Amino acid sequence: MVHARHTPLAPLLSGAAALLLASATAQGIDVPAQAQVIDQKSSNVLWDVPPPTVANYTSLFIPPGTTKESLFEKPFHIYDEEFLGIIGTNPTLTLLKSSGTNPMFHEAAVWVPATDDVFFVQNAGDPAAGTGLNKSAIIQKISLSQVTAEVSAERNASGKVDVHLVAATPAIINPNGATNYRNRILFAGEGQGSRVAPALYVMSHNAPYDATVILNNYFGRQFNSINDVAINPRTGDIYFTDTTYGYVQDFRPETVIQKQVWRFNETSGAVAVAADGFNMPNGVTFSPDGHHAYVTDTGVIQGFFGRNSSFPSSIYRYDVEEDGTFSNRKTFAFIATGVPDGVHVDTKGNLYAGCGDGVHVFNPSGKLLGKIWIGSTVANFQFAGKGRMVILAETELYYATLKAEGAFPGQRY
Repeated sequence: MVHARHTPLAPLLSGAAALLLASATAQGIDVPAQAQVIDQKSSNVLWDVPPPTVANYTSLFIPPGTTKESLFEKPFHIYDEEFLGIIGTNPTLTLLKSSGTNPMFHEAAVWVPATDDVFFVQNAGDPAAGTGLNKSAIIQKISLSQVTAEVSAERNASGKVDVHLVAATPAIINPNGATNYRNRILFAGEGQGSRVAPALYVMSHNAPYDATVILNNYFGRQFNSINDVAINPRTGDIYFTDTTYGYVQDFRPETVIQKQVWRFNETSGAVAVAADGFNMPNGVTFSPDGHHAYVTDTGVIQGFFGRNSSFPSSIYRYDVEEDGTFSNRKTFAFIATGVPDGVHVDTKGNLYAGCGDGVHVFNPSGKLLGKIWIGSTVANFQFAGKGRMVILAETELYYATLKAEGAFPGQRY
């Protein structure tokens, strides 16, 4: 954790926050009870800039005049007044469940409108979970019908929502990414050892949770460890990232094929590369109109090799052509705390990314608008329609209410 100290000029650097507050007041907008304005200008010049051994991607940045406790007390952090239109007048954040040291709330969050359930998975390859090579990570779900208005009004409602095991038949091995697809759930499985190949699976969202493998190779060659998956809203094609986290977490062989973003048309069976040039391609999503794709690269995290701060912790944006190919790669954002893992968009085209201190929110041009601050790593999250979000913080499960509406969750391609 890095605490920033004011320079003697600090009182002169608070004008930006004052202007933001004045603008909101002029529009008749009050800062919500669980929100606070973060004055970016106050941290432009620090009295003491910590050495890299202290301040790096693993550390939390605590802005001048705040503490970790005050940041979590009001977890909706406003960096730009556009964020007020995203969080609305009364955003809330509620802890639903804790799992000790076992990272039960990791990724693959999918909302199913028909049942109002949210599915998610355990972390594969985490030593605290014992998953990866010896046993597969598991799939779980919660019912949002249990998250009543009374529950969401509490900051800590741990134990008031049940978490259920989902036993797919046959088992989905080390699931990591997922999305809605053709009235089913599409999972990205990372594989296990050298004999269980990474694969794309489709699973029914009702018991007995029948599952089918729809892709597990490229002309006879295994993928590395398929990480995340998304659907092009214009073509219905499947796009997925393939990285080597299975290897650096000790449950897959070392690099077996180039780390890339792939494209798959289930109808024709065609598989092709969509983009390469990554260190660790991770999260993937599309803009609401399908004209842009976003891919995260979390190369700074190298598993048992440790960290390498010369590698990316970035989000890249591509133009998506009519034929589904990618062009015009652009660096969209760099993340200082943790890495950008799962990414999703709202109906206005704003991009949300799970990062080392919570969920970061950017407008379509890449400007940071605000954060939903957890104070620990958020690997992924998902909108549950309009005004609801489920946040996966590894050992903690959160529920947030806000004004924004997710663009893709619940949509069937």
